[in-house]
Amino acid sequence: MLAVVAACCGRMMPLLLIDNHRPYPAAILQVFGLVKHRRRRRGRGRLRQRGLKPPPGLRVGVVVKVRDAASNLVAVKTRALFGRLKDIRRLIRKLKLGKGINTSHVERHNGTTRGHVGRLARRTRDVSHRRTPLRWSVALWRDVYNWVYAHQALAGATPAMAIGLAQEIWTMRQYVNYPVHADELRHLIWDEEQENRLRSALITGNTREPLPTS
Repeated sequence: MLAVVAACCGRMMPLLLIDNHRPYPAAILQVFGLVKHRRRRRGRGRLRQRGLKPPPGLRVGVVVKVRDAASNLVAVKTRALFGRLKDIRRLIRKLKLGKGINTSHVERHNGTTRGHVGRLARRTRDVSHRRTPLRWSVALWRDVYNWVYAHQALAGATPAMAIGLAQEIWTMRQYVNYPVHADELRHLIWDEEQENRLRSALITGNTREPLPTS
């Protein structure tokens, strides 16, 4: 997932708002981290072991949900994982995502997706046992949601119209005649790029080239 985010952002460092899922910090460093030596305790001596550090400009905010023994929500706390807390809050207000660290937008998106795509609903028999059917099902809903469905929050327009990709609300006939989804070759290219991004910079730096043989 983070490799896809890195592919969409290009050279720009993203603002990541996450919950306290334990694999997130290591995964973020694996995709975005830079290889740096740890600081020495003294001014001289051998360099300490290399490790992954967050790059400049990466800002990650965490939402921590505190629950009691019965798993009831007691409180919601926020903190900065990478970057300064005031910089994260300033960027959130600039992007009009609220006033503080939150995950409400992605939670709303996940709920909308599960409501429209039967394969992603909880406790359903309409599951996907292979990756390809799930991918095409989600891609179909994504295109229809962005090009065909009118959104009340956008004054009756579609997201494609809001960013200037379309001049009017598309019909299903228009979508079938002029598909906007990527073909299978493009997906194979994206998969290869994603695999390259999943290779940590620390692993890439430790890879040694084979010696030439006579």
